[in-house]
Amino acid sequence: MANAPKTTSPAKQESGNSSNVFASLAIIICFIIGFLVWRFVMGNAENFIDNNPDNQPKPGNYLGMVYHAGAVVPVLLGLFLMVWVFSIERFIVIGKASGTGNVGNFVRKIQGFLKSQNIDAAVAECDKQKGSVANVIKAGLLKYKDVEANPGLDAEKSSLAIQKEIEETTALEMPMLEKNLNVIATLVSIGTLTGLLGTVTGMIKAFSALATGGAPDSAKLANGISEALINTATGIATSTFAIVMYNILTAKIDKLTYSIDEAGFSIVQTYAANHK
Repeated sequence: MANAPKTTSPAKQESGNSSNVFASLAIIICFIIGFLVWRFVMGNAENFIDNNPDNQPKPGNYLGMVYHAGAVVPVLLGLFLMVWVFSIERFIVIGKASGTGNVGNFVRKIQGFLKSQNIDAAVAECDKQKGSVANVIKAGLLKYKDVEANPGLDAEKSSLAIQKEIEETTALEMPMLEKNLNVIATLVSIGTLTGLLGTVTGMIKAFSALATGGAPDSAKLANGISEALINTATGIATSTFAIVMYNILTAKIDKLTYSIDEAGFSIVQTYAANHK
């Protein structure tokens, strides 16, 4: 009889829904915080001459300078906060997926139990380790015990059944690790483009100051150039941080995937070697 296709468990569905709600709320909250920081921290009257936000910033007051960089700044601040929030959230999720102990040591223990044919001890080690990696390996071990309990089954088909069980469980576990990574990847481009938008608006203001009749308004010219440079720097910083975090998180996920593949290969090879 063919095995019924695996379906996502209610716990997994609930976790996925919670992640979607978190992502939506996080984006909104980050933009709100970005606006509040720009308006009330950077726009604090104490940062400006005569305590008037319409005046120039006090000498050396960078908060006031950034405030005068325009309305693109709170958007960039929101994007920068989003990179932090989603990176921390992914670090926590990936940490839980790794389990309670070192993944490399865990895989080596499983391989040791397989060599000694102690499948029950390997399953117990998975229960102790917990996490996505342990869940996938445990599914393969349980399938190992299941097919071994039916000696009449063809050895090659049994090996394929174990491998299929591992692949199906991996397909259920891995998407949760990669969730919200697309947000960080998107921020790489959006950060740069938003910074570029601020650059363009700043240069428009600078050239408009030059276009006035008579002598150019030096204050407006300086403000326009300052706005362009501040937005450019903030956009580049946001994109750079997003790239770094994305690559770090992707490397961690690849390491977990490699550990799963290594342990899964050991399970299949052990069964094949003992049932020639």
